[in-house]
Amino acid sequence: MIQAIVFLPLLAALVAGLGQRVIGNVPSKIITTGALFTSCALSWPIFLSFVMGTGEAGVTPVLHWVSSGALQFNWELRVDTLTAVMLVVITTVSALVHLYSWGYMEEDPDQPRFFAYLSLFTFAMLMLVTANNLVQMFFGWEGVGLASYLLIGFWYKKPSANAAAIKAFVVNRVGDLGFMLGIFGTFLVFGTVSIPEILAAAPGMAGSSITFMGMRLDTMTILCLLLFIGAMGKSAQLGLHTWLPDAMEGPTPVSALIHAATMVTAGVFMVCRLSPMFETAPIALGVVTFVGAATCLFAATVGTTQWDIKRVIAYSTCSQLGYMFFAAGVGAYGAAMFHLFTHAFFKALLFLGAGSVIHAMHHEQDMRYYGGLRKHIPLTFWAMMMGTLAITGVGIAGVAGFAGFHSKDGILEAAFAAGGGGVVAFWVGIFAALLTSFYSWRLVFLTFYGKPRWEESEHIQHAVHGEHEDPSEEHSADDHAHAHHHHDAHGDGTAGYHPHESPVSMLIPLVVLSIGAVFAGFVFAHPFIYPEEGLAFWKGSIAFDEHLMHAAHEVPTWVKWTPFAVMAIGLFLAWNSYIRNTSLPARFVAQFKLLHQFLYNKWYFDELYNILFVKPAFAIGRFFWKRGDEGTIDRFGPDGAAALVQGGTRLAVRLQSGYVYGYAFVMLLGLVGLASWAMVNFL
Repeated sequence: MIQAIVFLPLLAALVAGLGQRVIGNVPSKIITTGALFTSCALSWPIFLSFVMGTGEAGVTPVLHWVSSGALQFNWELRVDTLTAVMLVVITTVSALVHLYSWGYMEEDPDQPRFFAYLSLFTFAMLMLVTANNLVQMFFGWEGVGLASYLLIGFWYKKPSANAAAIKAFVVNRVGDLGFMLGIFGTFLVFGTVSIPEILAAAPGMAGSSITFMGMRLDTMTILCLLLFIGAMGKSAQLGLHTWLPDAMEGPTPVSALIHAATMVTAGVFMVCRLSPMFETAPIALGVVTFVGAATCLFAATVGTTQWDIKRVIAYSTCSQLGYMFFAAGVGAYGAAMFHLFTHAFFKALLFLGAGSVIHAMHHEQDMRYYGGLRKHIPLTFWAMMMGTLAITGVGIAGVAGFAGFHSKDGILEAAFAAGGGGVVAFWVGIFAALLTSFYSWRLVFLTFYGKPRWEESEHIQHAVHGEHEDPSEEHSADDHAHAHHHHDAHGDGTAGYHPHESPVSMLIPLVVLSIGAVFAGFVFAHPFIYPEEGLAFWKGSIAFDEHLMHAAHEVPTWVKWTPFAVMAIGLFLAWNSYIRNTSLPARFVAQFKLLHQFLYNKWYFDELYNILFVKPAFAIGRFFWKRGDEGTIDRFGPDGAAALVQGGTRLAVRLQSGYVYGYAFVMLLGLVGLASWAMVNFL
């Protein structure tokens, strides 16, 4: 069964990708979507068996892979509780994204290529989560990196899409360098890349030291920090986060698949999979906590100022990943995985809902040109409402709540119960929850409430009059591939324009994900984070701290109610600013102009990196290009040889005049020279 789950997407990707011109659009979509729904249908029974306590962990061999001295390992598919959770997350979201893309990419001429890339990405992610050794994990790790590059730059005629794809690829290579060094170091220390063997031996290495960069340092701390650098890149943590917002240049289904539910969670998965290693390195866990909390705060502050609907949700993703990491940092790995699980449903819902809004608004993504859409696209509105209620953590402690209420509150309670740095992370998470509520409801109010502001958008006016831009142009908006041209029936601007609800293939995934956003937290909270059930559920697949989770459920009442309070405050602030008193945001920006500019420009990380890394890299490259390649190698190498040959040719041409008296004169010179040589030597 596990072989079918993993390899069906690969088979579908090969058929659709290699045979696209032969089989056409519809068969390609049927094959890839059918394969993903089959994998999804096979994954849920495995997950539910672990939930009910009947599942058994196991390893399925595929083939013998590498045998080189001490480095020997097989290609094996590992299935345990952690894998089962990731299987349902990956296959469910991917299957729904495939179905959603039927409508969203309907008019794109390269549909088989798009669906092949989606399936290839899914296969790589499944390889990552079923890995039984670090090399196989790295194979999947790099596979999702490649697939994300292809999907982000899918519209390769757009310079902005190409730039975003390259940026994602390069930034992830920085993180992957740390991950590779971590794998090399782990093999050096443990003599194996087998994950079960490494985790079994990890406690025995606690307190040992290793020479690293000329210094004697704690072995497990160094290994865990190097591995965590890889997680920072893949999961867009502060410092290596800059690629994630730009990745919104890809089609919206790509955003939902890669940057909400799967690829960006690979880092969280890796830390939880190797949690017994991290438990032996308290300093490394402290770094994980700090980076997660800092990322949570950073992304939430930036999200409050963005106008692009997809960028707001992208920064929200970055912030929620911060929650997951600081949960892992305090030792609450079950809570981190629970938030990963629920986040997959409501964040994919928000991204796909945003895609439905963009579809309705002729690909306009600026929320300033929305307004009053709830009456025109009611199903999309209610789906976005479910996602917003979930991400803001609406619920009543001890009673019921949406998905994010159970998982995010579980993280905050565990952080408070952990004490020390966990308390700092708790307060950072509380403030981020306030900001999350504000920017999430701000998105809802700007998009679905108030007066329509469509007539102010030049982009929508172009679409209304049939003047849609070329998607290959740099200035064009994001999702042009499925453009619909609506003409003004009355000749007065927007009189003939009405936002339209998305097709059924796009609405069905919204309905399914809405169910997950409402019930996923309530249904699965006990096996994920409750002490007794959680200890049985995880069955050694992660380091589940039963005592910490007991303490988390016994925190003071005010700790349990604080997330709800800040959610309500954020809701009130958004309502007061964008419904009741719409002039307030402009006055706030005028009063705190520098703060707003700082947040709107994303803390100037891109500008800083441009000065520190990009410009010097280009300068060094230009130097080696002009002075090295052209000025030295080419000058004295191929160009020099060519110049020598050319000069010799010119001389030879001059000697070959074609006149007999010229040749006779040369012969005479030769005879004179020969006679002179003979006279000097023999007389």
